[in-house]
Amino acid sequence: MKKTTWNLLLTLPMSVFLLVLAASTKTLANEIGGENETTGKETLSPVSINSPNSDNLNQIIAQKQSSASSDQSQVTSVSQLSDVQPSDWAYEALKSLIERYDCLVGSDTKYRGNRALTRYEFAAGLNACLDQVNKLIASSTSDLALKTDLETIQRLNEEFNAELTVLRGRLDTIEARTTELEANRFSTTTKLQGEIQFVVGGVLAGNNVVTKQPAPKTITLSERVRLVLNSSFTGQDQLRLTLVGGNINSLGGVPNPRGTGTGLSTNNPTGGIFGTFDGRTADNASPAFGANQIYVSGIRYRFPVGKKTQFNIFAQSDGANEIGLSGPTNPFEGSAANGISRFSRRNMVYNYGDVGPGIAILHNLSDQWQLGASYSAPNGDNPAPNNGLFTGRYVAFGQVTYFSPKKNFRVGLSYANTYSPAGTLGQGGTNFGPAAGSNLANSTISTNPANAANGIVDKGTVGNLYGLGALYKISPRLAINSFVGYSAHRYLGQGDGQVWNWGTGLTFPDLGKKGSLGAIFVGQAPTLTYLSKNVDLGAGKGKADKDTSLHIEGWYQYKLTDNIEVTPGFIWVTAPNSDASNPASLVGWLRTTFRF
Repeated sequence: MKKTTWNLLLTLPMSVFLLVLAASTKTLANEIGGENETTGKETLSPVSINSPNSDNLNQIIAQKQSSASSDQSQVTSVSQLSDVQPSDWAYEALKSLIERYDCLVGSDTKYRGNRALTRYEFAAGLNACLDQVNKLIASSTSDLALKTDLETIQRLNEEFNAELTVLRGRLDTIEARTTELEANRFSTTTKLQGEIQFVVGGVLAGNNVVTKQPAPKTITLSERVRLVLNSSFTGQDQLRLTLVGGNINSLGGVPNPRGTGTGLSTNNPTGGIFGTFDGRTADNASPAFGANQIYVSGIRYRFPVGKKTQFNIFAQSDGANEIGLSGPTNPFEGSAANGISRFSRRNMVYNYGDVGPGIAILHNLSDQWQLGASYSAPNGDNPAPNNGLFTGRYVAFGQVTYFSPKKNFRVGLSYANTYSPAGTLGQGGTNFGPAAGSNLANSTISTNPANAANGIVDKGTVGNLYGLGALYKISPRLAINSFVGYSAHRYLGQGDGQVWNWGTGLTFPDLGKKGSLGAIFVGQAPTLTYLSKNVDLGAGKGKADKDTSLHIEGWYQYKLTDNIEVTPGFIWVTAPNSDASNPASLVGWLRTTFRF
């Protein structure tokens, strides 16, 4: 009898464990299926309204643990279960488990025997059974498991035998797949992501604003490749290396270091089809590298400092872009996706940075408030005079972002201070300016024609930049965003200028097909609205932009598959270079993006 009793005591918890495990088969299968659908995919919704909060996962886990422990209560009688009747075949088994062994827990008066078991319910039930077994062993009384109880448990075990067999088969399959993935993975620490673009596009109408001649209406097929290597060494950090190459020419012009050759103005973007930044697309090849030359466009290391702070150190990038400060208030932001033009993607306050080394910090003040700050030095890798991290060109940037409790509204207030000493030139070919909008808004000056002709800026510049951006998700199918930016330019020893820009856009998620996205954008690209009377940027002393130029852009990003998107779009600019004497320009763009 003693041996039989101990066998029953040992068999009871194992049998209950198998029964509970069988009941949770459906839950586990659903979780496995969900993982299979998302593994290997990193999806960034272009109009995501949720605030980026590194602490979200911990909060979710804490909430679930709390609810699991507080909602479960011990059931002391089978009569408490309103959905279990004496005619049910399992009635006696449940009665025994509850009243003899205290092995059942619940949150209300229903047993719900036909649904899957959660992990928390499984843990609570198993714990209750083990506690009771320990009590029986410790008491050594006559109130031990009976033979009839074992027969009932055996019957339950036989009833769920098919489910247990299926579960074992699925676990074996998962184990085999895991072994195969581990044997063939790219790296133990690194994941590779890639984007390839094919672009068919060209000028449909417009003139070169410098030569006043019609721009050639030539349609081209070009491409761009972007490879990203993401490595993690602790599971919370990330080392990112971005390699880029392509041959997409800038229709909107790239900076010309030798200037226009007129007056003392330098850095006017007279290269390209239009002779101005107007119409510049966001996926152009870098002017600093040759066609299809693969180069490092970004390298940074990101790691958490505590639960609410993220720290970035980068050797090649810009702070506002690397930490993602512009993305929260602009759904057109993103590489090889979303907006067609550079201007529609970013308020000019983010565009003075160029690329180079620096640091960036993102801190969650609360669930609703976020603070970001960065310092970057576009020529921080150059040991020559008036260069380096602290003695050359720099951009100090800060932004406060508010997220509404419902996560359907966000607004960001930005400030940047930038300084460019005399005799410097940024990696992207610019010395000062937002690299968008009119030539005057991007121009600097020299004190003699010889320096101007050779692109030498022998006077430094200072800029104080202010930006305000907001995004509101009106419904799941409609979002609106707007931004405005002001820049106070100072040409050291010469005078001052003022530059404004603004834009607003409508975004239509899931337009026509789930995952697709349509948008329309209207704005005024950076325009020089004021200039000191003694300053000449190429149009004459004190001459600023004289007319209002509107930038109108539309596109539709159609999702063919999870990895292929086709985006037709256009850019229409009235009064290019903020000069009404220039006829409107029109660019057609058809972009196909492959992601892997």
